[in-house]
Amino acid sequence: MDENSPENSIPGMNLSNNYSAKKLIIPENSEKIQREMEKTKKELEKVKAILVKKHPCIQAIGILPPQSIKAFVEDEMGPVAEAELAKIQKKIHLYIIVPEEKFKEIPKIKKEIVAELDKAKQNAWVYLKTPVDVWEAGLDSKFDLLSAVGMSFPLYDKGLLSALRVAEIHKSLVLQKFDKYVVSYVIAGSLVRAEGTKESDVDSFVIINDTDVKRMPRLELKERLRGMIQQYIGEATALAGVKKNVLNVQIYLLTDFWESVKDAHPVMFTFIRDGVPLYDKGTFLPWKALLKMGRLKPSPEAIDMFMSMGDKTVKRAKATLLDILVHDIYWGVLTPSQALLMLYGLPPPTPKQTTTEMKKIFVDKEKMLEKKYVNILDNIVKIYKDYEHEKIKEIKGAEIDKLLSDMDDYLGRLKELRKQIEKRTQEKTLEQIYDDIFGLLQAIVGKKPQAALVLEFDKLVKKGNFTQQHARILGEVIKARAEFKKGKMKAYKVDETRKNATILINDLVDYSQRSEFLSMEKGRMRLKYKKSGKPAVAEVLHCNGVSFLFVENGVMKLTNKIDKSDMTEVSRTIEGQESGKQIEVHPRVFDLIKKELGEFEIVL
Repeated sequence: MDENSPENSIPGMNLSNNYSAKKLIIPENSEKIQREMEKTKKELEKVKAILVKKHPCIQAIGILPPQSIKAFVEDEMGPVAEAELAKIQKKIHLYIIVPEEKFKEIPKIKKEIVAELDKAKQNAWVYLKTPVDVWEAGLDSKFDLLSAVGMSFPLYDKGLLSALRVAEIHKSLVLQKFDKYVVSYVIAGSLVRAEGTKESDVDSFVIINDTDVKRMPRLELKERLRGMIQQYIGEATALAGVKKNVLNVQIYLLTDFWESVKDAHPVMFTFIRDGVPLYDKGTFLPWKALLKMGRLKPSPEAIDMFMSMGDKTVKRAKATLLDILVHDIYWGVLTPSQALLMLYGLPPPTPKQTTTEMKKIFVDKEKMLEKKYVNILDNIVKIYKDYEHEKIKEIKGAEIDKLLSDMDDYLGRLKELRKQIEKRTQEKTLEQIYDDIFGLLQAIVGKKPQAALVLEFDKLVKKGNFTQQHARILGEVIKARAEFKKGKMKAYKVDETRKNATILINDLVDYSQRSEFLSMEKGRMRLKYKKSGKPAVAEVLHCNGVSFLFVENGVMKLTNKIDKSDMTEVSRTIEGQESGKQIEVHPRVFDLIKKELGEFEIVL
């Protein structure tokens, strides 16, 4: 939206952005002045180095703008004759700032500085001031002097000049736009308190007169002005030549500000007490004088409000301590405990079950955790339960400190316990892998020692039943198990071994199942016979020394006689079949089949 559009206009204000900030701040012959200043700066660089080395307390050295010299001379010396003034104006006017604690030494320091300048043949005029002197100019409504200090050419600066320069430029931009409505532009904070550094922000306050704006809600007026004034910060920063935005601007409407003063708002009282105006239409300085005289006093209602803040603070502090217990300490020990129980392999326990399970698993069963740590957990849970049942309505700071100390001890031990659980889990994983692989090998080639099983597996590899990759994985599993027992196995190696072992296990299972299937097929026969004169089909399964006859009306077991059976017994017999065992069928089986079915024919 364009700022000049009807929707974005403020009655009585010209919001056009067509202005030249540089023209406002820098005079028309700026290029000539700039060249002269650059030449002077080079000449003074050596002198500056000597002065700063001899007087490290110096905070800033600025070359005052020529157009401001008359005001500074008359402020220091009173009225001066034109001839004498013209002579003084030809000199380089250096504004040097030293800390307030050096106030008594100023005559001595100034004498030494003048001597150094004379020695360097520099025709200079020296103003030696403290930050208090700088701010006194604003407090005496000598805003032109304060502005000139801010706009001086910085020969040396620890931060004060650059900070003041940004504020001065921003003030000029704001006044050019909203001069009719700005009643005060004030700086405060660490800069004014002489605590600022190059990294410090500059706190400034712009007070806007909203008493004659009648066609717009005051809140809307404030927000629109805030947005526009904030936009000038970046421009002021660029024009000042500093690297980052150091300006922190607060916007207040005059009526709101006065209301806050009347209610004794601490921020406003601090602002009035410490603030220094860079511009004031007779509003801020009277407030400051009234505060100094003790005439700015809070209303009885404000006193009551601030007195009640003490009680509220106590209640809030007690509530905070309880909140630490409820939301930080309780859940801070409970959640990690539940996590370790899940790491162990249990389903997520409820808060009520957690203490019991920690004791049952890690203290009693695994003997991995000392009982005192479960006692810490149990104590915290009990205190929390008392809070839930409203038996505890407040808790002392000393008790919180003790609980926090116990919590820190408990969590430290849980970290160690986690390592123990992970090591135990890794050990179980490797043992399970080892048992699975060699169990499958025994199922395939028979029960033999490890070395013999490895040799048998090598034979299967040479026959092409398995690959060299399978042989390598088998070797890795054996080596990993041995290294883990010696404590040389890394966690990531266990996981890598597990992944590779899965390939071998799956292929061993597949090979075993194919072998069993072929064995079963060899022991399976299909029979043709006649039932009630009609063709019928039956099957015989020979497995593990037992034969089963499958007919339409069920399953029969063939031994020395014919007995009724079922699929459960068939499955149990098949599971007990040794892989690779030769199938033998006793001739009496066929006699029993003939007795049951009559004449039959074997169909291959």
